[in-house]
Amino acid sequence: MPNLSQNGCSVWVTSSPELALTPTAVALGKFDGVHRGHQRVIQPILPPFRKDGEIERWEEPEMERTGDGEKVTPPPHNGSIYSTVVTFDPHPQEFFTGKPRSLLTPLDEKVQQLRSLGVQQLVLLPFDKELCALTPEEFVEKILVQQLQAVKISVGQDFRFGSKRSGTAHDLQIIAAKYNIPVTITSLETCAESQEKKTQVYQQTRISSSLIREILASGNIERANQLLGRPYTLIGTVIQGQQVGRTIGFPTANLELPKDKFLPHHGVYAVRVFTVNEILDVMGNGYFGVMNIGNRPTVNGIHLSVEVHLFDWSGDLYGKKLAVHLEKFLRPEQKFPNLEALKTQIQLDCSAARAFFKC
Repeated sequence: MPNLSQNGCSVWVTSSPELALTPTAVALGKFDGVHRGHQRVIQPILPPFRKDGEIERWEEPEMERTGDGEKVTPPPHNGSIYSTVVTFDPHPQEFFTGKPRSLLTPLDEKVQQLRSLGVQQLVLLPFDKELCALTPEEFVEKILVQQLQAVKISVGQDFRFGSKRSGTAHDLQIIAAKYNIPVTITSLETCAESQEKKTQVYQQTRISSSLIREILASGNIERANQLLGRPYTLIGTVIQGQQVGRTIGFPTANLELPKDKFLPHHGVYAVRVFTVNEILDVMGNGYFGVMNIGNRPTVNGIHLSVEVHLFDWSGDLYGKKLAVHLEKFLRPEQKFPNLEALKTQIQLDCSAARAFFKC
């Protein structure tokens, strides 16, 4: 994987710890979703705030690229301590099962979310047999001390590391203390889950990527957004479709998404749509619309598609990158007897979405 840099408020991304910007303040974890619990772990390693409230960010030097762009020389040390998220690639579950794993936040989207928090660097540790074989002590010495030159570490209280996940967050604190590196162990972020609606009895449930995936799979997008701390988003490029929607008065933009993006429950959603630039910065105030995720059974579709219809908009979107914020689940996908029945239902979907957005 190439080492990447993005302009503006930048995040230096590398899969080679030797090329990391050092010294570092490190947040350790998998961070798929960058949800509210992850944000709590990341917060202690962020740069300090100036008196005017702005984050003190590092100045990005010019990048040096050679050959086909795969080899990149990192910028020289400028006296800063770099706020660094350290995660694993591939996802450990994918490594152990051998099965591809879809992600709440594929790499580009994860970089975008980390950048919005003020993180300066993302280090993707290659999750392989060599890394798995490291003892907790070896992991701290080789990765955190020698390669990343960590001066501060933050983890969640359920963090495990080292061979056979034998090291705990408390073990990390003890081992790192030998190198005079303080370790912040953050408490778990929880949410209230209703056990019995009639009596309004609630229990506190840990916010996790797996819980959010389950909720997304059920179609409860509003609950998922609450746990994420932002709308669940699909980011993709508009490609040519079958243009069936255009023939019934509802033209759609067909999105090509990253192959490893996790898709929620199939059906129709009320969405807000933004155009994005090369570094995934959202542009403008966005448009309201409806989105369908599914196989389009009414027209005998066999391939999964993601189609968005924008309200009060006309123009050419082909080739543009869109960010679709999922706001409300309207209904499951269903097969209609004919296109006229489909058209009638889409009109109802649009009315429901407009009522939700009050537009």
